[in-house]
Amino acid sequence: MSNVRVLVSGASIAGPALAHWLHRRGAEVTVVEQAPALRPGGQAVDARGVAKEVIRRMGLDAAVRAVCTDNAGGYVVDADGNVLETHRVDDSDGDGYISEIEVLRGDFARVLYDDTREDVEYVFGDRIAEIAQDPDGVDVTFAGGDRRRFDLVIGAEGLHSALRGMVFGPRERFVRHLGLVLAFYTVPNEFGLDRWAFDYREAGRWAGLRPVPDPSRAIAFLSFPTADFVVDHRDIDAQKRLLREQMAGFGWQTPRMLAHLDDAPDFYLDQVAQVVMDRWWSGRVGLLGDAAFSALPMSGAGTGLALVGAYVLAGELAAAEWDPATGFAAYQDRMRDYVEANQEIGRMHVQMLTADPTAEPGPEPDMDALTALIERAVTGPVLPDYELESGRRSAAARG
Repeated sequence: MSNVRVLVSGASIAGPALAHWLHRRGAEVTVVEQAPALRPGGQAVDARGVAKEVIRRMGLDAAVRAVCTDNAGGYVVDADGNVLETHRVDDSDGDGYISEIEVLRGDFARVLYDDTREDVEYVFGDRIAEIAQDPDGVDVTFAGGDRRRFDLVIGAEGLHSALRGMVFGPRERFVRHLGLVLAFYTVPNEFGLDRWAFDYREAGRWAGLRPVPDPSRAIAFLSFPTADFVVDHRDIDAQKRLLREQMAGFGWQTPRMLAHLDDAPDFYLDQVAQVVMDRWWSGRVGLLGDAAFSALPMSGAGTGLALVGAYVLAGELAAAEWDPATGFAAYQDRMRDYVEANQEIGRMHVQMLTADPTAEPGPEPDMDALTALIERAVTGPVLPDYELESGRRSAAARG
C-alpha cells in the first residue's frame, strides 16, 4: 500500500514516537491531541535498556540527554530524615532504581514533537468523536466537526483511552486497579534538594520529593492504599480533598508538601492501575503504550514500553506492507513478553509498598527467577533493523 494514511490519537510520548517511525517507514501521519497544546511538566520518566537503543536509532540521544534531570540518585529515609538506603544513578549501568536517562514527561514530549512537527500533521484541541471501520479503511469524525478517512488508526492516549472504549469496550474490562492511588505536583524547592531524590514509606503510604532541572522547584509524590477508587479523574477539587484526608498525620515532609497543594500548577492524581488485554488491535485500529499495556508508574517502564512499542509497531506494519492483521499480530507477538515482565515488576513493587510491616515475613524470593525477570524487563525484545529489511524487500522486488 502506497501513501498509507495513519491517524495517531495522543501527543504525549507514545504518539509522537510512533509518528517518528511511521514517517520514516513512508506513511502520511496525523496526530490528534485533545489538549490545546503540548502539556508541560509532569512526573519524571525513565528510559532503560532496550529503550535507550530505540532513542539512539531515532537519532535523539543527544537531544534527550540534554533535557535529563541530571539526578545523582535517591535516598530512602525514615521519618527523621535519616538515610536507610542509597541508590546511585550509575548503579546497574544506569538502569537501576534511578535511571541515567530521567526526563520530565513534558520535556520528553517536547523533544519528540520538535523532531516530528515538520513531517507530521499535528491537530491540537480536537479528538476522535466517532469512528467506523470497514475492510478498506477507517472513517473518523472529529469533535470539531471534520470527517476524514484513514487506512489505520492508533490510540496512544494513556490509561483512560477514549478510543479503546469506543472500539474495544468499557474500561472495566481492561483496567485493573492495584489498590494504590498516586498523586504528584510541582512545589517550591524549600526542602534543599540538590540532585538527590528522597522517599519515605510507612504502612502502605509513601511520600517522595524529586529534584528537577530548575533548582527552585521540586516534584512532590504522595501515595496511599485504597481498595476502591471512585473519584472522577477530572474532578480536581475532590481529588485534593481525598489526598488531604488520606495523607493526614503522615510524617516526614508530608505536611509541608500538602501546604502547597492549592498552588500547584500541574496537580495529578489517579489510581495505580494496569491495562491487561488479550489483543491490542481490532481490524484497522490498534493501541500503543499505556492505552494497551500500562505497567503502572511503580514499574518505571511506561516510557520504555511506549518507545519500544512505537518502533516495533511501525516496523511490523511496514514489513507487512501495511496489512493490519499481519502487522498488528507481529507487533503483539514481539512485544508480549517484554510487556508482561514489566507488568509483573509493577505488581511486585505495589506489593512491597502495601505490605503490612507487622506481618510475618514471607519466604525469601527466588533470586535467580527475579534476576531473570529483571533481565526480560530491561533487555526487552530483539529489535529488527526494519530499514535493512525494507531495503532487502525492495531489492528483491526489483529482481
